[in-house]
Amino acid sequence: MKPQESNIKETSTSAKTWRGWQENLTLIAIALTLALLIRTFIAEPRLIPSESMYPTLHIGDRLVVEKVSYRFHPPETGDIVVFQTPPELQRRGYDKNQAFIKRIIGRPGEVISVANGKVYLNGQPLQEDYIAEPPNQPFPTVKIPEDEFFVMGDNRNDSNDSRYWGFLPQQNLIGRATFRFWPLDRIGLIL
Repeated sequence: MKPQESNIKETSTSAKTWRGWQENLTLIAIALTLALLIRTFIAEPRLIPSESMYPTLHIGDRLVVEKVSYRFHPPETGDIVVFQTPPELQRRGYDKNQAFIKRIIGRPGEVISVANGKVYLNGQPLQEDYIAEPPNQPFPTVKIPEDEFFVMGDNRNDSNDSRYWGFLPQQNLIGRATFRFWPLDRIGLIL
C-alpha cells in the first residue's frame, strides 16, 4: 500500500470515529434535555418519607407527580397534591425547597371545621373512607381565602398539615400525585 493510501484510510477511519462520538454525544444531550424538560414541566418521581398519608401511601412508596392538569382546571377536593414548603413552615425553619404531600380537603371560599371526629366542609361531614382514623382534635370553623387550599394528611392524628400551619397557597403547588410505581405489589393509580 502506498503511503498516501494509508493516510487516506487513517483519516477516513478517524473521521468516522469522530462522527460516531458526535452522534452519541448529541443523543445524550437530547435525552438529558428531554428528561429535564419532562421533570420540570410534565411529571416527576417522588418518594414518600413519612406516615402522614397512611393508609393511602406508605413510607417508601414511589409516585409519579403530574404537573400539567392544573394548568387547565383548578385542584379538586380529594386530590393528593405535592407542594413546596408553605410560608409558615419556612418561618419555622423548614427548607423552602422541601416538598410535602397531603390531600386537598377544602378549596378557596369554602368553610372547614373539625368536630366530634369528623371533618366538615361547608357544614356537611365529609365521607372519608381513606383515613387511618378519625381526627382526635377539634379545629375551629374557618373560611379558606382566595387562591389558597386547606390540606390534611390521611393519617389525621399524625400529620403536620393546614390545622397547624395554615392554608396552602396555590403558587406552592407542584402537582398531583397520580400513580404509584413502587413497590410493585402496590403499583397503580392513586385515589
